[in-house]
Amino acid sequence: MVMEIKKASELEKNVSHDISSIFVDGFGEHLTFFSKKRETLTAALAHMFVTEVFYVAIIDGEIAGITACTDGHILSVHPNKQELRKHLGFVKGTFAYYVFNREFKKPPIETGSGKVSIEFVATSPAFQGKGVGTAILEHLLSSPTFTEYILEVADTNTKAMNLYRKLGFKEFTRKKQAFRKLSGVNYRVYMKCKTNDVHIYDVSTFIYPFS
Repeated sequence: MVMEIKKASELEKNVSHDISSIFVDGFGEHLTFFSKKRETLTAALAHMFVTEVFYVAIIDGEIAGITACTDGHILSVHPNKQELRKHLGFVKGTFAYYVFNREFKKPPIETGSGKVSIEFVATSPAFQGKGVGTAILEHLLSSPTFTEYILEVADTNTKAMNLYRKLGFKEFTRKKQAFRKLSGVNYRVYMKCKTNDVHIYDVSTFIYPFS
């Protein structure tokens, strides 16, 4: 089996629900205030992912992993208050709209002029440990269009931070997390990688387990 990396908007079918499902699997632990039900969160959030800036890894026809990459002209998340209220209720839906707008209304760090933000790196539980996230990141890092990549990661996500360091990312600042009791995160760690710092490995090593 072969892993393909494609832009979500270029696929024949709408994969917003698949993106939402993997997002909830990856980050749902920080969203339990709004709902503890995976299905409810997936349905509530599916509308807000902007497929024009999302990339997906596809294995045997299934969406195995996701990430977004934006230069700031198109945001990766666009929440709708009515959709959130529909699934989460009036109070929690309204609060979710406020929180998501506050968190995602702009990239975490200034972008533009070849500088892009990588966001929401996540892998489906069925494909974890297979190098899916690494393959998506390498696909983005090999683009001739961009010169500097910036990403944000929770200080508690040491596994992801180690992966980013292996690919050439270096921490340059960190900020205290708002709503720490809700999210379980103390700091947001910001890392960046310039084109000449990229450590690209042989992607075949990440496809091998599926062949």
